[in-house]
Amino acid sequence: MSAERRPLISGNWKMNHNHLEAIQLVQKLAYAIERDDYAVADVSVHPPFTDLRSVQTVLQADQVPIALGAQTTHEAERGAFTGEVSAPMLAKLDVSYVIVGHSERRALFGETDADVNAKARAVLGAGMTPIVCVGETLDERVSGRAELRVAEQLTGSLAGLAAAAVADLVIAYEPIWAIGTGETATPADAQQMCRHVRSRVAEAFGDGPAASVRIQYGGSVKPGNTPEVMAQPDIDGVLVGGASLDADDFARIVKYRLYQP
Repeated sequence: MSAERRPLISGNWKMNHNHLEAIQLVQKLAYAIERDDYAVADVSVHPPFTDLRSVQTVLQADQVPIALGAQTTHEAERGAFTGEVSAPMLAKLDVSYVIVGHSERRALFGETDADVNAKARAVLGAGMTPIVCVGETLDERVSGRAELRVAEQLTGSLAGLAAAAVADLVIAYEPIWAIGTGETATPADAQQMCRHVRSRVAEAFGDGPAASVRIQYGGSVKPGNTPEVMAQPDIDGVLVGGASLDADDFARIVKYRLYQP
């Protein structure tokens, strides 16, 4: 990880916790993560939509320096889209980061690179930061097409964005075969692909944005594997799934520096 890029540790709660459980988890995190930890890393939590207002209230009332995040958004500002939530609505709740193109959204809900691009534009337009997810399946990795697939996703998901916007966003590399399976890419595997992501950004947008863009790793992230992952030069954070639902586990991930070899 570059000393010039501030780490971002993000907890994606997925479809877990009602608003009461969410309040309890945030309160536990407020005690488990110390003020000094926020001096060296940014932290975000991404609850379900139904929890956002409750979590926002706790974070603001207790002055907890955790950024509020969302798990997705609709690309339109408003309209007849039953069940959807727009980026401006999220911004009014003081949401700072929005995940777009998570592998589960792509696989289960058919989101395409064009959809991810439209959502990223909507997030940027509402003054928030998108976390743009890319990653390959096991078949694509075994067949040697992993880098090609990730490059295709980057090209489509970032198409037409200004170089300055790309420099400020976050890209999350998530090997799909490692999500929720207990399998984890080795630190070397993760570094290789994150370096590939950075090189593709350099080709498309220039060396400046490539040096500035933060790249997270996501894929069965646990307290035990975070220190080695975060020691890699092109990895600037982690996108945490299941482990973010446990306050102690997530706090240990945030405190990864204490456990680095």
